[in-house]
Amino acid sequence: MTTPTTPDARTPQVVFACRANGGRSVASRLLTEHYAGGRVVAISAGTEPGEHIHPEVARVLESLGLDTSRESPKLLTTEMIAESDLAITQGCGENCPYVPGARYRDWPLDDPKGQDEAEVRRIVADIDTRVRALVVELVPDLDLPPSLLAP
Repeated sequence: MTTPTTPDARTPQVVFACRANGGRSVASRLLTEHYAGGRVVAISAGTEPGEHIHPEVARVLESLGLDTSRESPKLLTTEMIAESDLAITQGCGENCPYVPGARYRDWPLDDPKGQDEAEVRRIVADIDTRVRALVVELVPDLDLPPSLLAP
């Protein structure tokens, strides 16, 4: 039996924006992809992208089973925001482009750059909680997998 689809049914898209696109936004994107299982398009970008993702963040994400090998910082553009259903800002401040009509939500998160493993894990756990709630909001009928950070 197939499930009928409506012509206006589409996959929601979220852009996660931080300053360097090396920590918070990357973790948010990868966690969203993991939990949403293809039912949400997640992109990440930064207002001042660095050269690579922060190694301390990559180590924590890899320890959770998330592949960071294809991640590279990208510049946040007005087009990315305009094409998304929601823009989640994470410390990009006044440098974050404003797009009239776009939906924004700010997640005040600590910057994991240069932090020790315990602090990075705490920040990733905060992001995990927020992402899980966001995925359920965007895809209410999703059978949400267990948290990667569950004991």
